[in-house]
Amino acid sequence: MIGCELTWADSAGIIVETEAYAAIGDEAAHTFLRPSARRFVAERPAGSLYVYLNYGMHWLLNFLVSGTGARGFVLVRALQPTKGIDLMRTRRGLSAERSLCSGPGKLTQALAIDGSVHGKDVFALPYARLNATLCAAAVETDLRVGITKSAELEWRFLLKGSPYLSIPKKETRPRAS
Repeated sequence: MIGCELTWADSAGIIVETEAYAAIGDEAAHTFLRPSARRFVAERPAGSLYVYLNYGMHWLLNFLVSGTGARGFVLVRALQPTKGIDLMRTRRGLSAERSLCSGPGKLTQALAIDGSVHGKDVFALPYARLNATLCAAAVETDLRVGITKSAELEWRFLLKGSPYLSIPKKETRPRAS
């Protein structure tokens, strides 16, 4: 999904950061402890939106994915805004373009995504589109952000060199003194 353009109604952005979560065996995934998440995976097709409220504050956008013998979620962590930037600024209450979608809660606020689309098939929504023709080849991996379980997995995917990431790649992050 890195490099693909996500269009949501009147706004859009290039996906520059994602995180993957396996439906089986990944202690950081909702499916590890939540029966409702396991049912979601079992009952829905790839492309279904898994949208949940994180810490009671921020909606997070995930896509259900399926591959050879494996299923899971891809969390969209950051976008580079491409369309509807003034509207995103209004929704976020700030002007710095780099900060509009530089985190999973920020981008759902900027795009006006909420829990009303949970469970919907992204490919069936008339106002949502993933343009795969733009997908980039310069993808880097890193450790996932903000988790303590299964934290050793390099399942964070980044558009190399993007200034729109939620946080820089680990070896480029400033070191604590």
